[in-house]
Amino acid sequence: MEHDIKHIAQNFNLDGKLIRYEPFGSGHINDTYCLTCEKDDRQTHYILQRINHEVFKNPPAMMENIRRVTNHIRRKLQEQQNKLASRQLVVIDTKDGSDFCRDDRGNYWRVYNRIENAVTYDTIESPELAYEAARMFGRFAAMLTDLPGPALYETIPDFHTTPKRFKTFTEVLGTDPCNRAKGAGDEIDFVLENAGICDVLLNHVDKGEIPVRITHNDTKINNVLLDEKTHEGVCVIDLDTVMPGLSLYDFGDMVRTATNPAEEDERDLSKVTMRMPIFEMLLKGFAEETHKFLTPAEKKNMVFAGKLITFEQMIRFGADHLAGDIYYKIHREGHNLDRCRTQMKMVQSIITQEEAMNALTDSVFEKLS
Repeated sequence: MEHDIKHIAQNFNLDGKLIRYEPFGSGHINDTYCLTCEKDDRQTHYILQRINHEVFKNPPAMMENIRRVTNHIRRKLQEQQNKLASRQLVVIDTKDGSDFCRDDRGNYWRVYNRIENAVTYDTIESPELAYEAARMFGRFAAMLTDLPGPALYETIPDFHTTPKRFKTFTEVLGTDPCNRAKGAGDEIDFVLENAGICDVLLNHVDKGEIPVRITHNDTKINNVLLDEKTHEGVCVIDLDTVMPGLSLYDFGDMVRTATNPAEEDERDLSKVTMRMPIFEMLLKGFAEETHKFLTPAEKKNMVFAGKLITFEQMIRFGADHLAGDIYYKIHREGHNLDRCRTQMKMVQSIITQEEAMNALTDSVFEKLS
């Protein structure tokens, strides 16, 4: 669908005249464009996005989350006289003072500043990159421990409520609408045999041992901007899923996405493994920024979180396969089953290394205490 980008951009307080725009990035949820504005022979770049309101049902509440979080982070960095204060995300106002505008089709649009001389990576190319990415997500969490005001809006309710994901899986399995259960016997058995792990972290929450914090909930490496010369972290981006959650979910998803060298839908499962050197650097980077405020139960369950979040994603892929591929886009027959099997192999790899991972975790936090 074509959008009148020039007309939409006119709603925002941009510095200069719009002289150029072009599609930007590789995201699959929001439509994104880079805007180039010029004033007095000086060019300024912005990021314009159409918010997918099919995924994010309440864009105004989501944008209020993002405004509060970005303002708080910039203010704290300014107080610290940190040079990164000027390289953080800024929500650009519309001319009527709003965080977003709507077009005549009902679409929601927003604009951020573009952070210059910064890059992202889609894959972990070195242990050092893993460390810096994890450190940035840890710092993001640390800076938001004292965010004032009410709780943030939950942009995707029950996003990591694993027992509900398991319930959905069993309901789809019970009806087997596409007659696919017979081809996924090993995966179904694995889910049912390991179902007991689903509510472990939530039980800790109920006991008051693990607090609900502000979490990012999409801690892939490409959601960290790094300086293109020094490769030091600049800021965390893609804040649509920032909402109340568990810090362990964020760390667990880093383990799931960063330690596996294979693709998420890799058919050759011999390539799928949890790489201990990458895990070690993720742990050290995240712990450096979070060790002062994480509770003993949070520290104890870092490895378990990696196993749980990977298992949860296995459940989600498996349920979608059984349901007929209604949520995740597929590009071949059995694509979601392939994804499910990859996650299962990752869970198995974590289980075989769990003792060593826990020992390493204890050692890292002990040195920081």
